[in-house]
Amino acid sequence: MKLDDVKKLHQKKYRTQFGYYLVEGEHLVLELYKATSKAARSAITLYITDRNEKWANTAVSDLNVQLVSERQMDQLSDTKSPQGIIACVPLPKPHLPTQASDSLQQKVIYLHEIQDPGNLGTILRTLAWFGNFTLLLSPNSVDPYNSKVVRSSMGAIFHVPIELDVELNELDTRYSRFAYLDMQGSAVNTAEFTNFDCYLFGNEARGVPRDALSSFNAEAFTIAGSGAIDSLNLASAVNICVYELSK
Repeated sequence: MKLDDVKKLHQKKYRTQFGYYLVEGEHLVLELYKATSKAARSAITLYITDRNEKWANTAVSDLNVQLVSERQMDQLSDTKSPQGIIACVPLPKPHLPTQASDSLQQKVIYLHEIQDPGNLGTILRTLAWFGNFTLLLSPNSVDPYNSKVVRSSMGAIFHVPIELDVELNELDTRYSRFAYLDMQGSAVNTAEFTNFDCYLFGNEARGVPRDALSSFNAEAFTIAGSGAIDSLNLASAVNICVYELSK
């Protein structure tokens, strides 16, 4: 890709158009490298400044490397102090439903119109830490290949199966038992909480639409708290539930 096109990959429409996204920084590039097969690495281009040439030749020697000036790196990066390491990576092929991801061996987390990149990155880290989770994202959710999400996931995005643009009203064609969080539900730290096919979490401000919960006959669960505040941050709520599901 031309450098002028690489710069555009900070915008979703160009990521979709060109089929690439950006991974910035030494740690993230190393995580990407470890998670990528040798054959797939041939499609990755690593842009580095000359101060990182020795590192690239040692740590990621079979990537395609292109040297750029510090000024060009500043234009490619969306951080205030670029490390001088950015990989241009093909977007993963769409993760399609499989028997494995829909089985009891792998739990399914559905996020409806999540907006905050930091929340999504944190959730990805938790799903990768515990393993055996598939993440479904509804339309109008933040793009997981947004550089802020990639960065806040700390490389976890390379290890979690993700399905994009999964319509809420189509979930009941794949799953039969749904759980969600509500202040009036049963406790999440019970054996019953682990018996569902799909766990629904909603937009940070609006939650999951009530009509969908009714049509799915979804069961409500509660994370018990002190009552001092009204609610948990979305990522914190998902993380607690994932921990309970992983026991």
